[in-house]
Amino acid sequence: MFDRETVELASAVLDSCRARGWRVATAESCTGGLVAATLTAIAGASDVLDRGLVTYSNKSKIELLGVPEGTLAEYGAVSSETALAMAQGAVMRAGVDLAVSVTGIAGPGGASADKPIGLVYIGVATKSGGRAERLVLSGDRTEVRRAATVRALEHLLAETKT
Repeated sequence: MFDRETVELASAVLDSCRARGWRVATAESCTGGLVAATLTAIAGASDVLDRGLVTYSNKSKIELLGVPEGTLAEYGAVSSETALAMAQGAVMRAGVDLAVSVTGIAGPGGASADKPIGLVYIGVATKSGGRAERLVLSGDRTEVRRAATVRALEHLLAETKT
């Protein structure tokens, strides 16, 4: 289902979180749960992964993650501000140590002049803060979603090393 390198990356995330005693949540939009699915492809992930939320609509981002309506209105769902709010909301609402969020435009539709296909924001947050990264990924819908999933896993792993 997932390539060997991606599964190895997910396994490293789980091992690193176990070593720190951390629990994790995911908040995903354009990846539709692929980050959580990759983590749960590994037996025993339940001791690290608390929950994976697919918050595709703005309503779900507000209701499940507490993303402020004003953030969505001012910056849009595909923005660093929303990605950060999603990750922070997952940490707060789930009571976990670490969360990652993904929001973007995987295509083939939904793009605009300032938000092209492949534009993805990944947020990562802990109880002490967070950050977001802007990416413009190439490829079709499947390739964009896969690359965003890998990058989200890389953010999780990097955060466990700080």
